[in-house]
Amino acid sequence: MTSTTANPALAADAAEGLWQNPPVLPTKWLYDERGSKLFDEITFLPEYYPTRRETAILAANAADIASTTDATMMVELGSGTSTKTRLLLDAFAAHAAERGREFTYVPVDVSAEMLAGTAEILAADYPSLTIEPVLADFTAPGLQLPQSDGPRLAAFLGGTIGNFDDPARDDFFTALSEALSPGDYFLLGADRIKDTGRLVAAYDDKAGVTADFNRNMIEVLRRGLDASGLFVDDFDHIARWNPKLHRIEMWLRARRPVNAHLGALDREWQLPEGAEILTEISTKFAPEQLAAELSDAGLPVVETWSDPAGDFQVTLSRR
Repeated sequence: MTSTTANPALAADAAEGLWQNPPVLPTKWLYDERGSKLFDEITFLPEYYPTRRETAILAANAADIASTTDATMMVELGSGTSTKTRLLLDAFAAHAAERGREFTYVPVDVSAEMLAGTAEILAADYPSLTIEPVLADFTAPGLQLPQSDGPRLAAFLGGTIGNFDDPARDDFFTALSEALSPGDYFLLGADRIKDTGRLVAAYDDKAGVTADFNRNMIEVLRRGLDASGLFVDDFDHIARWNPKLHRIEMWLRARRPVNAHLGALDREWQLPEGAEILTEISTKFAPEQLAAELSDAGLPVVETWSDPAGDFQVTLSRR
């Protein structure tokens, strides 16, 4: 019997993933309200370079992005209140004012708490913009984007595209291409392949913030699945590089045998000591590889910007 207080989407993902070998859970469940706040902390850590690199790229090029796309709407997939979003909103607000027209920002997120907070803050800080939050899983089938009188810009920042494995990434690019209209644009932030030591350190910081972020997944499961016998302290955070697939993988390793009852599924879940759950992948890209994938999906690259060190890139594609 399924609990009426459980999260049905989480229950479906848990039922599909926890009994695989190895167990796996979608990365999106790391980002509840606490997880989102912990990730914000991660972006300021000395080891975590992607946010700083992407922010610098956008600071240097946001005005060009606004003028090139001439967009009247930005749909941000996986929204936030971060500096990166604001750099783009500043540029588009200025561009809209010059053109004497309105601009709409559509934050899309799976976390209702995060989305409500984002919309409230940005509506107060950008009174000239229309803020239309959408609670949705943009990875679900049948992706649809709000309509606009002019070109739309879909933005997917933070290197989050790395959380998709190869088939899922192909499906996402194809679905997004189908959801966009000719003349719309897609702005994508992606991390590049680099020294393994730097990559692992970025996902296993000395302060342990990433470890707390990863283990918070267990608390999400405990609450969202009405679970008993499931404790955060029963798991260690593991980050390792997978050279074959060019990706960092985050795992949760059981410190001791886990015997939990998942009330939402009315099932027992057992994990032996030392067994691991895959909670996140973060693929790193070669520029030509990403350009080819986008082009194959009908999103040819118009422009690519990088930081001076070549660590990170922001790509603008046009439908």
